Amino acid sequence: MIIGIPREIKEAENRVAMVPAGVSTLVEAGHQVCVEQGAGLGSGISDDDFRAAGARIVVGAEQVWLQAEIVVKVKEPLVSEYRFFRSGLVIFTYLHLATLRELTAELLKSGVRALAYETVQLPDGSLPMLVPMSEVAGKLAVQAGARFLEKENGGRGVLLGGVTGVAPGRVVILGSGTVGRNSAAVALGMGAEVAVVARNPAKMARLAEDLGGGIRTVVSSPENIASEINSADLVIGAVLVPGGRAPLLVTREMLDDMQPGSVIVDVAIDQGGCFETSRPTTHRQPVFTEAGIIHYCVANMPGAVPRTATHALTAATLPFIGAIAAWGVERAIREDPALLMGVNTWDGLMVNRPTARAQGLEYNELSGLLEV
Repeated sequence: MIIGIPREIKEAENRVAMVPAGVSTLVEAGHQVCVEQGAGLGSGISDDDFRAAGARIVVGAEQVWLQAEIVVKVKEPLVSEYRFFRSGLVIFTYLHLATLRELTAELLKSGVRALAYETVQLPDGSLPMLVPMSEVAGKLAVQAGARFLEKENGGRGVLLGGVTGVAPGRVVILGSGTVGRNSAAVALGMGAEVAVVARNPAKMARLAEDLGGGIRTVVSSPENIASEINSADLVIGAVLVPGGRAPLLVTREMLDDMQPGSVIVDVAIDQGGCFETSRPTTHRQPVFTEAGIIHYCVANMPGAVPRTATHALTAATLPFIGAIAAWGVERAIREDPALLMGVNTWDGLMVNRPTARAQGLEYNELSGLLEV
């Protein structure tokens, strides 16, 4: 099979879909890998590095898209890439379609078979290709929050760890999944006072035990969320609905009772965000202020650390990409229920239930179509 790796064109997205070691694995298995010239430079990977791994370097995105049977990316296709869509083409990337109506319409219209990293789900409910980037984003969320709490960056002028004789900053984390766990660990490591607000008491108890009991846990409700964020210096939104829109947990009215100059980091912004006032920002313009509260809503946070993130992404995606390349996409999703869960659009049909619900589209059961 021919696997295509185009250069990412989302603003300040420095990751690439695969490191040379991954390319080498696919080439050794008998596949062809074509990489757009310069695709790896943001991650410190040269064209020569890819050539040495057996890749064919091509000039321009068009050649990658036209030649490839499966295109693997990091982020969702942008408008300038829609013209490359065609029936039967397989695209495998982070899609987050719940709020992307135009992209969804184009995928359906063109008949692309689109698989989303973030909806591939193992039988135990875990999301193997979302976990590594969630780890990165969770850790970055605290770093970003701490930076924008500095007075020169518009914040309250609070040091999260405090100092001798001065209380530490307060961090409130909404969600106890991978993002929440990593945010809590980093915030605790910095010496902050940490509260985790979530729905599952058993999961919160495990998190508190794993982190040495240094966090407070609070059962999620509108009243409890409002109470916790009122005195917070940093609030991190870390909730997830696989394939669906993130739930809105913090309303505009709640911001009026927060401390001016405190910071919100909405890690769920890829799926619509969990703060009513959130809107996507970029690494070049990462924040805006609403009701006196600084909002950090960068939609591709791991792109800030591409050397780390690209290696982590390849380790997670390569087994699934290898299966599709070896067996073809139809057999691969028949053989692997986790990969079946990753399919979002198929030959003009919407086959992901949460996305269909979020956009008011007709849902089609893919397993029935394939007689899986």
